[in-house]
Amino acid sequence: MPREKRTRYPLEFRIEAIQLVRSGQTIAAAARIRGIARNTLSNWVKAEIHGNLTEVPSRSLDGEDTEVSRLRTELARVTMERDMLIKLVIYFAKV
Repeated sequence: MPREKRTRYPLEFRIEAIQLVRSGQTIAAAARIRGIARNTLSNWVKAEIHGNLTEVPSRSLDGEDTEVSRLRTELARVTMERDMLIKLVIYFAKV
């Protein structure tokens, strides 16, 4: 069986995912928000702690790109919170 091709994530994407964990999100929640495997994010966090998260960024982010990236991350977080609230409402409606 052929091995699947590995996905290469840009350094900016990795840093944003790690920042979610540093801001208080669990690794599992942050991985869900960013759409990656939990183990992948865990490895990135460990590499960042040990200073091994090295990859030269393909391009520098200007102000607009940074803002778009921040807004995407915030949208993912708010969407997850909304979904959790909907599940809570449904749960309590059943009780």
